[in-house]
Amino acid sequence: MRRGAPRDQELVGAGTPGRGPRGRPAPPGPVVPVLVFPPDLVFRADQRSGPRQLLTLYNPTGTALRFRVLSTAPAKYTVFDAEGRVKPQSYVDIVIRHVAPIPSHYDVQDRFRIELSEEGAEGRVLGRKDITSVLRAPACPLELQAHPEPRPAAGPPVSAGPAPGRPLPDTAPQQLASSSFLLFLLTGVVSVAFLLLPLQGEHGSQLPQVLHVSLGQKLVAAYVLGLLTMVFLRT
Repeated sequence: MRRGAPRDQELVGAGTPGRGPRGRPAPPGPVVPVLVFPPDLVFRADQRSGPRQLLTLYNPTGTALRFRVLSTAPAKYTVFDAEGRVKPQSYVDIVIRHVAPIPSHYDVQDRFRIELSEEGAEGRVLGRKDITSVLRAPACPLELQAHPEPRPAAGPPVSAGPAPGRPLPDTAPQQLASSSFLLFLLTGVVSVAFLLLPLQGEHGSQLPQVLHVSLGQKLVAAYVLGLLTMVFLRT
């Protein structure tokens, strides 16, 4: 493991039962729950930015805790901020990158251990949790990715006509029938006339009161006029 990961972070197999790091006796049981997400790490060898995962560690307690990340295969991973401090009622993100995505490491399970301890140089370990890690092979073989399928050689153009028995699609725009056109035109004229009429209660108009329209009628006329404009633009 790199970037600040001490040498004693290497776990040997499943570890020695009953012993903690640096030969100290392990606590009788985890006092603080170690909440991490995701519970398992799955790396993809064909990940565009390199096989990496984000591990989120939560601190549900009311005091700050120290954490560190251990690994059974430190040469295969780079752990950014392998040791640090997580504030109370907060969380930290730990970036783990697989630096050896080779076929011999496909489907090989490794193990990470997250330890929480008290503040201080010799803080007592309050909780620990193990999570598994595995590297998955790419979706398609790397040989096919490096050597894409060759394209066929360009030959003389072959004239391809329409298939026999299949009429060509009629692409001529459909014209409105004369009766429909007249109806739309008349509706548009009526809508424009409604928009030009004065509102009810408007003073200074020389038109009789019967020709005054309400605001709602003007809104309906504007809506109808907009629909007619869309129909004429599409045709």
